Amino acid sequence: MGKAVGCYVYMLRCSDGSFYVGSATGDDLSRPITEHQTGAYQGYTSKRRPVTLVWSEHFDRITDAIAVERQIKGWSRAKKMALIRGDWDRMQALAKRRAGKPMPSS
Repeated sequence: MGKAVGCYVYMLRCSDGSFYVGSATGDDLSRPITEHQTGAYQGYTSKRRPVTLVWSEHFDRITDAIAVERQIKGWSRAKKMALIRGDWDRMQALAKRRAGKPMPSS
């Protein structure tokens, strides 16, 4: 049996300053990033080039990567920026509801 293929979750900063969150299977992000850069993916990033890879993480299990991708897509811009900086204290503060109660865990 061959080695299981993992999956990357990644975030791109687009030319307009917005963020794009995506995922790609495999052990190398160069192909999907190049495809975003050249406009091969029609959609969000094709009209906002050039793009810059600002964050990525590799997961052994594709299901874990998909869950994290969906989670990050729901985050505020401030929380995405804290992730990019690796500012865990700020991420924790942003994870709390405005009323001061932590988000329910699922």
